Parts: sequence; structure tokens; C-alpha cells
Amino acid sequence: MKTIDELLADGVRGKRVFVRADLNVPLADGTITDDGRIRAVLPTVKALADAGAKVVVASHLGRPKGAPDPAFSLAPAASRLGELLGSDVAFATDTVGPSAQETVAGLTDGQVAVLENLRFNPGETAKDDTERGVFADRLAALADVYVGDGFGAVHRGHASVYDLPARLPHYAGYLIATEVGVLKKLTDDVKRPYVVALGGAKVSDKLAVIDQLLGKADRILVGGGMAYTFLKAKGYEVGISLLQEDQVPVVQEYMRRAEEQGVELVLPVDVVVSREFPDLKAKAPTEHTVVDADKIPADQEGLDIGPRTRELYAQKLADAETVFWNGPMGVFEHPDYAEGTRAVAQALVGAGGFTVVGGGDSAAAVRTLGFDENAFGHISTGGGASLEYLEGKTLPGLAALED
Repeated sequence: MKTIDELLADGVRGKRVFVRADLNVPLADGTITDDGRIRAVLPTVKALADAGAKVVVASHLGRPKGAPDPAFSLAPAASRLGELLGSDVAFATDTVGPSAQETVAGLTDGQVAVLENLRFNPGETAKDDTERGVFADRLAALADVYVGDGFGAVHRGHASVYDLPARLPHYAGYLIATEVGVLKKLTDDVKRPYVVALGGAKVSDKLAVIDQLLGKADRILVGGGMAYTFLKAKGYEVGISLLQEDQVPVVQEYMRRAEEQGVELVLPVDVVVSREFPDLKAKAPTEHTVVDADKIPADQEGLDIGPRTRELYAQKLADAETVFWNGPMGVFEHPDYAEGTRAVAQALVGAGGFTVVGGGDSAAAVRTLGFDENAFGHISTGGGASLEYLEGKTLPGLAALED
């Protein structure tokens, strides 16, 4: 795929450059709680603006139902982008309507505009090719060139991600080029030992990537809510812990394959349990205890890996030359259940190899827990996209950027 450097070399002054970014940031009462994705696209936007392009930035945010919804407005993201750029950013209050057309027409060389949430238009996510195509045509009328830099959305076959690049000269932005280069290190040129740490709520979200990793990773460490389906598969009582009962047979088969293929599948040996799920807003102290992984009381649920598991996982990560981590080890949003996730993050910081934090909640946890982002080899902006790439799937947004 062509990169933004090739576009800049050809000259962009006066050209309208459409940048499909990922500004899907978390909001609390209209305030951005983590601006990592905005900062990630900054190099691409700044390079284009500095070169004199008229930069049109577009993104989705959340899951509005194809119509305007103030709760999902990109206005806060546009404001934050302007702060980071150190210049005013124009904001269009629609996607392809009068405001978008007037805002783009009024741009001067080097100026940046942000369109309103693309998912406010039903054409963005439509399953009907014609409906998506009509929306893509209207977006294309706003630009001369397309730059794909929203890695967190490249696994979606949406109009602005998949259909629009076919209508304009297209290039990969700095973020996508970096993300793809990192993922190739996890698939094509892996240095060993290769250790994967997987957490998060649902084991079903990770089954396909586990299937692929059983033939590639040396060790797989399992934590988070998904761990209790593995513990159940071993015949353990898991109490009222998060459990996907229907996935137990699949997990048992994966455990058998891991042993057969010499992949070390490491499960928690102790867990932090409580009788009720904590209030994540109040963050008040809760009653909790640590029990062995095979002794979870029937009326309690596991909410984090325990201290012996933290130490075990740190040991399993210590000699790794390549690490991929996706998914927290527990309910990290509450201080009583954040230590497992903190321990894995700290182990990655101390590891001498190439460490990748696979986006989503893992990236949010790193920032929430106060770690220096530069202490990791790479923090991805797309958890779902990273997982699908590792599963071996074709990502529509990357395929669309190929020549």
C-alpha cells in the first residue's frame, strides 16, 4: 500500500485530504477520559496540515443508531484535536449535508476540519452495498485524496473505511503503517519465547485468536472473566463468576491441543473473590478475599487474579522476547481488583523483549493505572482489529488501501 510519505512527496498544498481517523474516545458526561486515539492520529493530521493540505478528519464514536444523538457527538474530540494541534479546528455539525459542505469549502490551506459522527448517517454501517455506496459518493465529493489512519476501524467494512478509498487516490497514514508493521512482528518475524497474555470478559471473543496462537505462541497466559470458563473446563467450581457454559467443550479441546502441541497454557492458581460486583463509580472499598482457583465459594465471583498468580505470570513473562497482551486480568476500574492487571503491565515494562499492548481495555488500563506509554514497545489503538489480524482474517480497511 502507498503511504502518506509518498503523498507528501507529490505535494498536497491546496488539496482536500480526507483522513479517516479513529476518534472513538471514551466520554463521561461529555468529557474525554482518555485521548490516546486522538493523539495517535496527530502525526498524520499535523504532517498534512503543515504541508498545506485542507484536512478533513472523519470518524465514528460509539454506536448511535444511524441518526444524530448528542451523546455521541464528535464535538469534544474536535475540540481536543485543536488543543493538541495548537490551532483552531473547524467542526461540521453533519456528515455530508450543508454544514459539512460549507465547512470544507471554507477551509484554507493548512486548516483542519472535523465532520460530525459518521454513524449519524445510516449509510456508514449499512449492509446494503448500494446504500453504503451512495454515502461513500457523498463523502468523496468532499475530498481529492483519501488517507486511511483509523486502525481501530479497519476490521469494519463500513462506507468510510472500505467503499470510500475505492473512489479516491488512497494512502495509509502513519498510524496504520506503524500498526501493520507491529502486527507483522507478531506473525511473520517472531522472536522467541513468544508469550501471549489474554484477558477480558468473554472467552468467545478470544477463541479464534487462541486457535491461531496454539500453533505460534510458546505460552498463553489466561486471566480476566474468560479465565473462569477455563477453570470450569478443568472441573473447578467457579461460583457466580462470569462463565460461558456453552464454550466449556471448546475450551477443553483447546486445552488438549495446547498440551499436544507443546504450548504452555497457564491459568490462575488463585483469585480474588467477592459476593457482589463492585460499584465502579464510587470505587468504595469492598469485602473480598483470596482463594485458590479450585476453591471459589459457590456464592462468590472471581474479580481478579490473586497474588500467587501475579507472581507466576510475571515469571512467565520475564524471559519473553515477544509479548502480546490483550484484555485486563480483572476489574481494573476498581482499585480492589486492579492489581492483576497492574502486575501484567509492570511485567511488560520490565521485560527486555518487544512488548505490544493490544488496544481496547488493555490500553485504557495502562493509562488509568499511570504507566508511561513509552515503557512499552507499542500500544495499539485497535483491540478488535489487532485480534482479527492475528486470527488471519482479511481486514476490509487494509484491503481497501492496497493497490
